[in-house]
Amino acid sequence: MFLNTIGARDGSRPAKRRLGRGIGSTLGKTSGRGHKGQKARAGGFHKVGFEGGQMPLQRRLPKVGFRSAKKRFAAEVTLTQLAKIAGGVIGLVELKEAGLVPSVAKTVKIVATGSISGAVSVRGVSVTQGARAAIEAAGGKVES
Repeated sequence: MFLNTIGARDGSRPAKRRLGRGIGSTLGKTSGRGHKGQKARAGGFHKVGFEGGQMPLQRRLPKVGFRSAKKRFAAEVTLTQLAKIAGGVIGLVELKEAGLVPSVAKTVKIVATGSISGAVSVRGVSVTQGARAAIEAAGGKVES
């Protein structure tokens, strides 16, 4: 036995369609293409969505909205949420461990919603102007 003599087992592969081989084959004469028309001819196909010159559906409908691919990797944290974390240096890793941002988050921004009383040090996280003022007023500091 040689590798070049091995073939598929009998019956494991269906026979290919033999077109134009008589009436009894069901694929004789027009070979299953019907009578005349664009699809009956060689090369008689057109691009997906083509409607015979009529304005295609995908061009008739209005295009609405935009979904940012970056959105799922960005997160926001409020001052109220930030106050729940124990003091020390707070960064992206600490926010993920505390469960305030999803694990896939790559960028985080602290926004000035709510209030903060304890002093916290924020490092490597974006901060809005209002949040920066509130953190520094509470005795904390923002490092970039």
